Amino acid sequence: MAQVQVFNQEGRRTSKLELADSVFGITPNANAMHLAVVSYLANQRQGTQSTLTRSEVSGGGAKPWRQKGTGRARQGSIRSPQWTHGGIALGPKPRKYKVNLNKKVKRLAMKSALSSKVAADEMIVINKIELEEIKTKAVVEMLAKLKAAKKALIVTENADEKIYKSARNIEGVKVTTVNTLNVYDILNCDSFIVLKDAAKKIEEVYA
Repeated sequence: MAQVQVFNQEGRRTSKLELADSVFGITPNANAMHLAVVSYLANQRQGTQSTLTRSEVSGGGAKPWRQKGTGRARQGSIRSPQWTHGGIALGPKPRKYKVNLNKKVKRLAMKSALSSKVAADEMIVINKIELEEIKTKAVVEMLAKLKAAKKALIVTENADEKIYKSARNIEGVKVTTVNTLNVYDILNCDSFIVLKDAAKKIEEVYA
């Protein structure tokens, strides 16, 4: 089983934690991770953009001038795409960008992302985070003591308002829970900071 060092808030080593190889020690599957990232980003899109075609723009019922004899190009409507205030040709319309993945690929992608962070030595396990009050400075100091990178993801077992509100104003830092953890956020961070209880919960979910 893979072993990682456990730190406290002060950045001091306290113990070691054994991680299941079935979750944190597999050979990362790049294709599965790519599909998971594409699916995540596509599913973030609302797809509500819409433009008006020539049939939806008001006006333009009458032919602007007769077909022949004026010396000008023939025109059928002042709401054609080439006219100012005309309709849009081939513009975007509401659509769904959703990309579905089956459960096996999702699980494989998650395990691959977790394993890649352990292999790259970018996973930091911390025994607990205790904050007396909502204070950004406390989290900044903790990250500095842990020697975390600028882009960091903090994973807690359950939603913690003090941690979330203390870290939300720090550029590059994101706080999430085990239930909302996703492949994109894991791969997008340079320091994967996981509370000890959260690491055990991840093992239970994906083992």
